[in-house]
Amino acid sequence: MEISNLPGKSCCLWLLFNLLTVITWLDSFAAAETHYHEFVIQTTPTTRVCRTVNIITVNGQLPGPTVEARNGDSLAIRVVNAAKYNVTIHWHGLRMLRNPWADGPGYVTQCPIQPGASYTYRFTIINQEGTLFWHAHVGFLRATLYGAIIIYPRLGSHYPFPMPRREFPILLAEWFDRDPVSLLRMTQFTGAPPNVSIAYTINGQPGDFYRCSSQDTVRVPVEAGETILLRIINSALEQELFFSVANHRMTVVGTDATYTKPFTTRVIMIGPGQTYDVLLTADQIPGRYYMAARAYETAQNAPFDNTTPTAILEYKSVGCGNNNGQLSRPLLAALPAFNDTSTATAFTNGIRGLSQNTVFTNVDVNLNFVVGLGLINCTNPNSPRCQGPNGTRFTASVNNVSLVLPRTSSLMQAYYQGIPGVFTTDFPPVPPLQFNYTGNVPRGLWTPSRGTKLYKLKYGSRVQIVFQDTSIVTTEDHPLHLHGYDFFVVGSGFGNFNPATDPANFNLVDPPQRNTIGNPPGGWVAIRFVADNPGIWFMHCHKDSHLFWGFAMAFLVENGVGPSQTVIPPPADLPPC
Repeated sequence: MEISNLPGKSCCLWLLFNLLTVITWLDSFAAAETHYHEFVIQTTPTTRVCRTVNIITVNGQLPGPTVEARNGDSLAIRVVNAAKYNVTIHWHGLRMLRNPWADGPGYVTQCPIQPGASYTYRFTIINQEGTLFWHAHVGFLRATLYGAIIIYPRLGSHYPFPMPRREFPILLAEWFDRDPVSLLRMTQFTGAPPNVSIAYTINGQPGDFYRCSSQDTVRVPVEAGETILLRIINSALEQELFFSVANHRMTVVGTDATYTKPFTTRVIMIGPGQTYDVLLTADQIPGRYYMAARAYETAQNAPFDNTTPTAILEYKSVGCGNNNGQLSRPLLAALPAFNDTSTATAFTNGIRGLSQNTVFTNVDVNLNFVVGLGLINCTNPNSPRCQGPNGTRFTASVNNVSLVLPRTSSLMQAYYQGIPGVFTTDFPPVPPLQFNYTGNVPRGLWTPSRGTKLYKLKYGSRVQIVFQDTSIVTTEDHPLHLHGYDFFVVGSGFGNFNPATDPANFNLVDPPQRNTIGNPPGGWVAIRFVADNPGIWFMHCHKDSHLFWGFAMAFLVENGVGPSQTVIPPPADLPPC
């Protein structure tokens, strides 16, 4: 399943090798089992784009190791922190039923793993299949600490689409000219956004269009006529991305570890934290075709990395040793303009869930979350610490509350142990003040309050949230991630949400299930889920600068009745603060 350069031996031997690989892979997942891994967090000098930077890695790899399992398997992953910074690992999209202790966001469900310490994440995969990913959840360490999670069907079950010949993970990410910790420290000091990346990467490599990189460009081998499955993950710290393969169509069959109705497209738009499973048939003239990505940027006048990473879809000959008719130079992929919101919206709206994904119609808890950026006025606007617009510092909020995480305990540990004074449960269900969110917002509304507030939900509540973007500082597409849950995306639109008319157009028949969804820039998106997973679960923008500025909140889902609806006890090795 691993992407590599094409073997130098004959085509026939290569085909035999791949057949044996598939047989061995299927046999290795013959029954539900427990998988054991060890992740060593370490500092590794790494060179990209002619620059060597000391980055934090898992086991010295970029991207980190792929975690493979079947639906129903259990995992025990021991994380050893041999680096000099605090760290946690989040298993993005895994529901962690009744087990927030394994979820991973720092100071939310656990205190960080301190240098020299270790923690073993233990969890079981329950009724999830497809592609997810893991990443660090402290500071900006996610820039280099990330890797794929692949969940195969249970033994005897099959994909709800034709079996692909081969599968390849495609991890998109950003490469910075400094280590993530210094990047965060600079952002903390200036109050401005972090420096933009100097390159994007595909499976850790920038590709042919960057200096000193073409020799390491990732190659994906295919045979003419076969269908492969690409598991595409946006691991980027900040950037939403378009992705395309020259001259080839892709058929989306899954997203965020849930299956979808097949949807064929030439380009996808993928936000940080999202995944797509796509089928690609090698139906072109045998040759070499670029896979490529570029930024999708919705914030007005914001700087962004306008470079293009590439990998190569590389055909083998139709017959062994026959290279006649192959195209020698890779063909370029057509990508939309960086601000092509119409293409991004059409793609997102084309994703539909399977028909059995029914949605409840009666809502118990109706929440309206106004989300977006803000500014903090500086007493000395000429200070180097005030590098936001007009001598301010950037902030962000949900319903005018900018989250402050505790440092003496995690939220979950404080709740479970009954530690007072760490948080309150008065997070506002609606914005404290109603206004024209996407219009000309008065300057007096640009500065949020700061606090550590949770919203409490009864077990089994049927919840609807409408996320409303604002024009404060700028309208923007925010990739919104909810921990511990999948949710139905039932509607979206531009402008201000109208509760009297917009729900009539909700899709309650075949909405997609996601764990991360973007609101249209200057618009809204509506989601629904049943609060059937007790614990404290984080909700935040998956652009890490926005999370750092306070664009987050958390739900406290109470225990239900009996052990099957109750949070399990914390593990003995849960890290202390």
